[in-house]
Amino acid sequence: MNNKLMTGVLSSMAALTAALGLALAASPALAFNPFPVKDIRIEGIQRTEAGTVFSYLPVKVGDTMTDDKAAQAIKALFGTGFFKDVRIEIDNDVVVVIVEERPAIASIDFNGLKAFKKEDLLKGLKEVGLAESRIFDRALIERAEQELKRQYLAQGYYAVSLTTTVTPLERNRVGISVTVDEGDIAKIRQINIVGAKAFKESELLGLFTLTTPGIMTWYTKNDQYSKQKLSADIESLRSFYLDRGYMEFNVESTQVQISPSKQDIYITINMSEGEKYTVASVKLAGNLMLPEAELTKLVLVKPGDVFSREKMTETTKAISERLGNEGYAFANVNAAPELDKAKRTAAFTIYIDPGRRVYVRRIGVTGNSKTRDEVIRREMRQLEASWYDGEKINKSKKRVDRLGYFEEVTVETPPVPGTTDQVDVNVNVKEKPTGNVSLGAGYSSTEGMTFSTAIQQENMFGSGRHIGFAINTSKVNTLYSLSYTNPYWTVDGTAFGFDVYHRDLDTSSLDVGSFGSRATGGGFRLGLPISEENFVNLGLSGDRTKLKVNSSSPIQYQNYVRDFGEYQNTVLTTASWSRDTVDSRIWPMRGFVGRVGGEISLPAGNVKYWKVNLGYTQFVPIGRDYALKLNGELGSGDGYSDKPLPFFKNFYAGGIGSVRGYRAGSIGPYDPVTDQHLGGIHRVVGNAEFLFPMPGMGKDRSLRMSAFIDGGRVWGNSKNMTVPNPENDGGARYSGGLGAAWTSPVGPLKFSVATPLNKKDGDKTETFQFTMGTTF
Repeated sequence: MNNKLMTGVLSSMAALTAALGLALAASPALAFNPFPVKDIRIEGIQRTEAGTVFSYLPVKVGDTMTDDKAAQAIKALFGTGFFKDVRIEIDNDVVVVIVEERPAIASIDFNGLKAFKKEDLLKGLKEVGLAESRIFDRALIERAEQELKRQYLAQGYYAVSLTTTVTPLERNRVGISVTVDEGDIAKIRQINIVGAKAFKESELLGLFTLTTPGIMTWYTKNDQYSKQKLSADIESLRSFYLDRGYMEFNVESTQVQISPSKQDIYITINMSEGEKYTVASVKLAGNLMLPEAELTKLVLVKPGDVFSREKMTETTKAISERLGNEGYAFANVNAAPELDKAKRTAAFTIYIDPGRRVYVRRIGVTGNSKTRDEVIRREMRQLEASWYDGEKINKSKKRVDRLGYFEEVTVETPPVPGTTDQVDVNVNVKEKPTGNVSLGAGYSSTEGMTFSTAIQQENMFGSGRHIGFAINTSKVNTLYSLSYTNPYWTVDGTAFGFDVYHRDLDTSSLDVGSFGSRATGGGFRLGLPISEENFVNLGLSGDRTKLKVNSSSPIQYQNYVRDFGEYQNTVLTTASWSRDTVDSRIWPMRGFVGRVGGEISLPAGNVKYWKVNLGYTQFVPIGRDYALKLNGELGSGDGYSDKPLPFFKNFYAGGIGSVRGYRAGSIGPYDPVTDQHLGGIHRVVGNAEFLFPMPGMGKDRSLRMSAFIDGGRVWGNSKNMTVPNPENDGGARYSGGLGAAWTSPVGPLKFSVATPLNKKDGDKTETFQFTMGTTF
């Protein structure tokens, strides 16, 4: 038989087979003539309600049954996905619908899970249609496996393998078991940047979050490939070049390759630098609305400078915000470059379109189920029915966020429909619990173990008022306290609060003069906001302290108790001013904190003294990830009315909070008889720290290191002491070393390793010092 004849025969057989298949498929629905339906009976259902089946049938009792309606019924019931077989039979004008249900999923179990929680994987499977109690469809198994592999691949488990077993159970159910062999997580073995000429590859790789395995990558996971992290790293690379004048920089391709063992990942980035451009000129164009001289001051890019995209972005943002402060909420500011490739210069025209001036129609607050509206509204600096002011809106958001009652604060300014000059300000908050009962423990190299119990409500009854009770204990200090604060005692933001406390102190385990005390007191506080960043605090308090000295206490302490009594009654007034512009509490890079405070006891008590404290901390950014911290503190005090400064009010220095490398309180005058440090009436401390990220942790901000130099001195004796303190202060002490601050899962930790730079005989040093948790 020739090939042409064979082909014809095969074609005829295929057509005959197809026709026979269609005839057999249609035969159940075509085996009857139209008839009136006397009844409808459902057979084969186990879990599905009969009403569900009836709802899909196109025919009811009394209707005429036709083969077309039968075909529609079969198609509709198959379409539900509940059944794997549907037949329609006729029994004396009774329509019998026979179904075979698909099994239901009774359970989904996993074996071999390590990298994920079962709940997380079940959530992903539910999104693709596979979940307990749902109808089982074998076609979903493959989709489910693909979803599971997707989640594992996203975490770097490229060698993962899955085996799915379906076990039939009673009552037409199935159990699904997924056995997972996760394998080892793949690590980045090499990152190559091809095309870099102006900068070293090591410098460019330092910009990346992704890295090869290092000392701390077990914690940061930055040696595991992530598409999102790589995209962010490429953008960091682009910004680096554009901020240095390379306006034609381009990433041409990126390759991510995995080894045959699926354990090693190799990343290659091909780029071209282009030429370096300087700024030829910068001019403003469009409808300026404000004096050109004023807007020109906001331009950070100057002729002759190397082009910087960061500075240009800051320029357009500053101009836009400045126009926003005048009510132009939708100002559009864009910089258009004109390149001269021969001269490698760029002339910029900044086009300004202010749009229409708008005002705020209404301020709305949403999301606050517990906190009262007034608590949020009183922080708003933008007012209703006034011109839109972007600066005031930003301040309002910061103030609401700073309350500490909310996990998230968002502010939107949508246009009012049907108008061109009105917007609404919508403040949406996501509340967080503000009341807590906490039990804690910590350890300090100076105070040893500390234990704390605290009951606190920062937003009592949604009013914004604070109340708290705390118990804190250590081998040196035991404190019981109750506090209350109303941050808006008056409508202009004057805060009022009071404190009641009882404190037991025992310094016998420290290097300072040995004594004990039991103090009970309380006081009132007023906080006066002078401006958004300046605060003045005033206080009036009373304290009754019982002093305890013994034969091991310095003679100066014993003489003080002999001359002035063991009970010390103090009526104290305090005043302080502070200004805080630091950009972050967790990772400060710029800004300063200035503080001045003083206290003086009133003649109503038998303790008469005064003290003044000054402090200043400045953060200076150095590049992207480094900063210089400069800190200075000054303190001075003495007694008056022929009384000395009480020895328990003396200044001390030394330890992790002042001059590291020396034991706490061990700098300054000391008693040569007891070899105990006595403190003094004057104190100066200075610190210079170079802050930098932990090597190997990339951009993770939970751990920060520093190289520091500390210096400090405590000196001077109260002139009215019955027996003057010896002047054995020995001058200033200096130290240098390395420090680390870690925001760990168990709380904040601080470490330092320091070496004294001018140690003298008799100095008490401590190379390694640390604090863990929060101590009081």
